[in-house]
Amino acid sequence: MTQSPRSQPELRIGSRGSPLALVQAREVQNRLDAARIDIKVIRTTGDVIQDRPLAEAGGKGLFAKEIEEALLAGTIDLAVHSAKDLPAFLPDGLMLSGFLPREDPRDAFISRKAPSLRDLPRGAVVGTSSPRRQALVKRLRPDVSVATLRGNVETRLRKLEGGDVDATILAVAGLKRLGLLSTATAILDPDEFLPAVGQGAIAVETRADDAGTRALIGFINDANTEAALTAERAFLAALDGSCRTPIGGHAIVHAESIHFRGVIVKPDGSEAFEAVRDGRIADAAKLGTEAGRELRERASADFFARM
Repeated sequence: MTQSPRSQPELRIGSRGSPLALVQAREVQNRLDAARIDIKVIRTTGDVIQDRPLAEAGGKGLFAKEIEEALLAGTIDLAVHSAKDLPAFLPDGLMLSGFLPREDPRDAFISRKAPSLRDLPRGAVVGTSSPRRQALVKRLRPDVSVATLRGNVETRLRKLEGGDVDATILAVAGLKRLGLLSTATAILDPDEFLPAVGQGAIAVETRADDAGTRALIGFINDANTEAALTAERAFLAALDGSCRTPIGGHAIVHAESIHFRGVIVKPDGSEAFEAVRDGRIADAAKLGTEAGRELRERASADFFARM
């Protein structure tokens, strides 16, 4: 028998207020079978800080801090995040209860001065606030400069058009969700430009003791994305990764198997270490953890001290 609207749950979704964040929140909203779902916009510390890299202010967790506080306080029932914005460790009492099907995880190169990153003129300025992107740019093109470029997707594109920088790098997934993929000049090859952990995935966070909401999220959870993110986030945790550390990690699921590749890079791009693992989906967390530990053992203490 179909539930009446009165018996169906009312849910409150917490989300950042950027156009991309709201697109992602509405995607979760549309997938859930609940009579009334409200989206509560929450301004985070990461949104407020625009004058310096987040790594200097506390890391990528600043995009989730106030939303997670609202979740713990019970003023929202679930939080919708870009999975790549979440640190390796969540606050006590919270958990990731599901993921939507992953969008394209690659990065896009955007410029009006060159058809590709390799074709940028010497001394060109690439704007990005991501330590991973900055380090990978310097690794591929040590003769170009990198500059911090903050703001939402639309803001960064406006700054590029205004001549603040010669090029920028943005996630393909975000451009697609906003209908802006046509702005991309080239799609970067993951073999050279490994995506961030969680890139392209939408994560849903709940209270660990909220069995009812967790069950609802379970109905929309994508098992392949969950397996991939389990490996990637285990890798991040093994490295104690945050917004300060240039880390890339990406897992691909085929049937019952999973292929994982992870990389750590010095901020100046001068040195990098890579680890690869293949195994069963059931061992996703183990594979990611082993890859992270391998890189910790291979890299010198100085490598991490400079991160």
